[in-house]
Amino acid sequence: MDKILILDFGSQTTQLIGRRIRDMGVYTEIIPGDSALAPEPGPDVRGIILSGSPESVYAGGAAPDKKVYDCGLPLLGICYGLQRMTVDLGGTVEALPGREYGRIGVTVAEGGSGLAARFLEGFRPSFTAWMSHGDTLTKLAPGFREAGVSDTGYPAVLVHGEKPWFGVQFHPEVTHTEGGNEILSAFVFGVCACKAGWTMEHYVEETRASLNERIGKSPVLLLVSGGVDSTVAGALLLKTLQSDQVHLMYMDTGLMRKDETKTVKASLEKLGAKRLHIVHCEGEFLEALKGLCEPEAKRRAIGDLFITIQEREVLRLGLPEHYFLAQGTLYTDLIESGRGVGNKARLIKSHHNVGSPLVDAKRKAGRLIEPLDKLYKDEVRRLGRFLGVNEEVVRRHPFPGPGLGVRILGEVTGEKCGILREADAIYIEELKRRTDGEGRSLYDAIWQAFAVLLPIRSVGVAGDERKYGWVLALRAITSSDGMTADVYPFQIKDLLEISTRITNTVKDIGRVTYDISSKPPATIEWE
Repeated sequence: MDKILILDFGSQTTQLIGRRIRDMGVYTEIIPGDSALAPEPGPDVRGIILSGSPESVYAGGAAPDKKVYDCGLPLLGICYGLQRMTVDLGGTVEALPGREYGRIGVTVAEGGSGLAARFLEGFRPSFTAWMSHGDTLTKLAPGFREAGVSDTGYPAVLVHGEKPWFGVQFHPEVTHTEGGNEILSAFVFGVCACKAGWTMEHYVEETRASLNERIGKSPVLLLVSGGVDSTVAGALLLKTLQSDQVHLMYMDTGLMRKDETKTVKASLEKLGAKRLHIVHCEGEFLEALKGLCEPEAKRRAIGDLFITIQEREVLRLGLPEHYFLAQGTLYTDLIESGRGVGNKARLIKSHHNVGSPLVDAKRKAGRLIEPLDKLYKDEVRRLGRFLGVNEEVVRRHPFPGPGLGVRILGEVTGEKCGILREADAIYIEELKRRTDGEGRSLYDAIWQAFAVLLPIRSVGVAGDERKYGWVLALRAITSSDGMTADVYPFQIKDLLEISTRITNTVKDIGRVTYDISSKPPATIEWE
């Protein structure tokens, strides 16, 4: 099966490159960017992509094994990857006087022959690209020519005159780049001559074989939340192992959505779960969060308590020391926590199921199972459908591991949880019953929607009386992977009616706002 090898230098979107190419039916393998390479990477490898990075090439950024330039395979450098190739091959990269960031136009010149022409066929004459860099090429490496330039006047597309080496100074893998898939496709099929042969069936077969080999007859404990990720991970384990091996633990933390415990129990039992353990621990979590306002402090407190309760419950269940810990961790969780394939990714926010001491210990001991860690949310949904998970669950919007703990800004209390839970339930109910111009429910048209309780009160009027009520922010975004996101463009009528129902029903909320920030520069969640 044809394969594209991706060298990961720590970009937030490295795995997204692989995901785009997998969607084209071509298998991708991602390895640390500075990995030692064999003289010939493998008979199935048809090309190599050098990813982006938060580092600078002239400030200690990782470099690939020099064999990459001698292996004879086509190379594509993306952002930092292009700068890395330029410096390694005799060119110069220097800091820009002003950073190129966000949507920037690119113009591509016609011309070229051979593989260069095949690569450039994937480009529109002019298009908007997504850029995120503070350096630029000031001297091209020998043999390269500029085939495209940004509207700010800097090199944006490079091709080599003789070798199958190419580079782009933007990110074709993100949805903000117009025609990005066509650019990647031109490299994968036009330059590398790959044949499509990878499917979700292949992924399931390989993952199940790997799980059986690693786990054998050992017990597995999966932490479930009822969301898409952990439910699909549970379905994969239940369809791979003996059901008696699979222990599913759900913690009712008091930070969950309305009626979540009932929903979780019903969906997991329908999947055939025999060992479902529900732990009621709302009081413990609220006590641990008392007095905490800083987001990372709240995340740490929630994560630490998760582990404490988990260890306590494991002892109560009598699981042997050699049990495997399984999680529905996605690649976005890992990369935002600074845990990419290599060691160059930077921390955006911590996830309690990524960086906790017990998880790290299990990872080091080789007893951690994360069967979804190379997938993005929409791929997990496809996997869930393939495995027969209930469509109502597969369609659920993402929900953060710390739950309402990071959707209540400032200190978390039981009273605030109750207020937010009711408001959020109304918001989601309204989205499910309203439709867009194409007849879809707003819930299905939106990638993620939720409410956030702000740590401020606003003056208002109730009847003839002056009162102070909490301020609620509504968030709704469109995305395909969670790495970038745009604001959902509500009809004002929908926002007005949803806001009115919330303030009329939840007496403690006096004002509703709508968050119109995209990602980047904002994140999807507020904390």
